[in-house]
Amino acid sequence: MKKMQKAYLVFVFLLLYLPIGYLLIYSFNAGEGMRQFTGFSLRHYQELWDDTRLLDIVFDTLILALSASLIATLVGTLGALTVFRSQRQLTKSVLLSLNNVLLVSPDVIIGASLLILFTTIGLQLGFFSTLLAHVAFSIPIVVLMVLPRLREMNPDLVLAARDLGASPRQVMTQVVLPNIAPGIMAGFFMALTYSLDDFAVTFFVTGNGFSTLSVEVYSRARQGISLEINALSALMVFVSFLIVLGTYYYQQHRMKRQKKKSFLTARSLS
Repeated sequence: MKKMQKAYLVFVFLLLYLPIGYLLIYSFNAGEGMRQFTGFSLRHYQELWDDTRLLDIVFDTLILALSASLIATLVGTLGALTVFRSQRQLTKSVLLSLNNVLLVSPDVIIGASLLILFTTIGLQLGFFSTLLAHVAFSIPIVVLMVLPRLREMNPDLVLAARDLGASPRQVMTQVVLPNIAPGIMAGFFMALTYSLDDFAVTFFVTGNGFSTLSVEVYSRARQGISLEINALSALMVFVSFLIVLGTYYYQQHRMKRQKKKSFLTARSLS
């Protein structure tokens, strides 16, 4: 049974990472296509460096994703607090249902709806319309990330803070927010990932010369795959790997520090 499980895991990882490896290898191809590897070269990385339009689009995509994630995290956290503090179960259920509708709705429907809305109100398509769209589909993700942390929080902490004379602002900033901070950070990074990755919604609401990386790659792919895109993808995979590795070591260091602090506290009490 264990051998079957290991074989299944190997198959899944190969299925996931072989296409990425294939893409990375051909980013160093001296030729023009992905059918034959003619030799090692960095020419496509040089072409990427010289392509100022693509680099500008990458920069715009990062600015868009960071801005949308920050706004969505703020609004989503407030929304999760509103849902959590709702006294009536019916109100809470309705709010959660409305939040979940956006999660299960097809991206094409959301994109088309936002396009109709923006054109109806006369909003010019561009960076701002794309920002609003990304904030809209990121908020439900943040709500779902923060709500579990609110439910896991010990309510006695809030009651104790109030009994000790803490103001509502102090309760929020010194008790509630520190306890739900992991959920807020998870919501931010999930929103950031969705914003960077989104194509369907973005395709409907971009315009006026503004484009994101996903839309640009799609436009170029229709004219033929360029190994310049492979080079960009390789760099993005490398940066993602460094971020994941750094996060892992940070968490390990934090856990060791917490264990050491708990050991010293227990030792002092004994």
